[in-house]
Amino acid sequence: MSETAPQAPQDGVRRILLLAHTGREEALAVAGKVVASLRGHGVVVRVLTDEAAALDLQAGAGIELVDEDEAAEGCELAVVIGGDGTILRAAELTHATGTPVLGVNLGHVGFLAEAESEDIDSTIEAIVERRYTAEDRLTIDVAVYQGKELVSVTWALNEASIEKAARQRMLEVVVEVDGRPLSRWGCDGVVCATPTGSTAYNFSAGGPIVWPGVDALLMVPISAHALFARPLVVAPDSVLAVEVLARTQGAGVLWCDGRRTVELPPGARIEVRRGAKPVRLVRLHEAPFTDRLVAKFDLPVEGWRGASERRRNGSGYGGDHRRGAEE
Repeated sequence: MSETAPQAPQDGVRRILLLAHTGREEALAVAGKVVASLRGHGVVVRVLTDEAAALDLQAGAGIELVDEDEAAEGCELAVVIGGDGTILRAAELTHATGTPVLGVNLGHVGFLAEAESEDIDSTIEAIVERRYTAEDRLTIDVAVYQGKELVSVTWALNEASIEKAARQRMLEVVVEVDGRPLSRWGCDGVVCATPTGSTAYNFSAGGPIVWPGVDALLMVPISAHALFARPLVVAPDSVLAVEVLARTQGAGVLWCDGRRTVELPPGARIEVRRGAKPVRLVRLHEAPFTDRLVAKFDLPVEGWRGASERRRNGSGYGGDHRRGAEE
């Protein structure tokens, strides 16, 4: 995971792509404030044509209306007002151009977001003054085969999940790592995730939380009827494969980030490997990922004495740093 500073626009005009959850009044209010503030600082705000009416915006001084195909081209960053679903949509629109995404959270957990709506003033100030960095997040490229024929190619930031298409029928699959078969599962599905996605569907399926700085791929079975059905963490250059057994009575469906789907008839093969292009997420703060976990999940940490132990010893933990947790 690498970090880069913001780049100056080649034509000298600063453009920010604004995306909002237009179905929420709070999102519309925050978006309106962002537009007004950025225009007041001479920043051009680009808005999707199909969102402009909800935001009560028209093309003119400081406002550009565009279609999705050209949304992120030439933009310094994309500011997203909403939850993780809206941020995943932004990742989809910016993936080809590598435009950094800054999420302003209006959802519940919002792991992909960097700012909260109540901090919008300081967030705008950081954008105007270019006080932010962008970090590359590992993605996955996904290929679907039927026999020897490549039938679909897609990608994901969080996960690719292979799921049963019918509730009443279990999915029969064989999983493979680096060209070698690992196990056969009767299951509800299989999640192939990135470290970024480890706190999303992977987390709900019982997979491990992986720090974003770790380069790895994850595979987690969902409700598998098998003796060996444990979450797997493999090397970032490994290739994961899931084959829907030809004799299975039920079909499956592939979901990528909950947004893009591919039907999986019996015999389908899904290959997952590290993505050729990362997604870039904006960072305003240097907060460790551990602190993000504690804040997002409201984890109990009362009684921790690590900070006081460090102050007492001058630097480092000193002595047995576990004592604070044990007392």
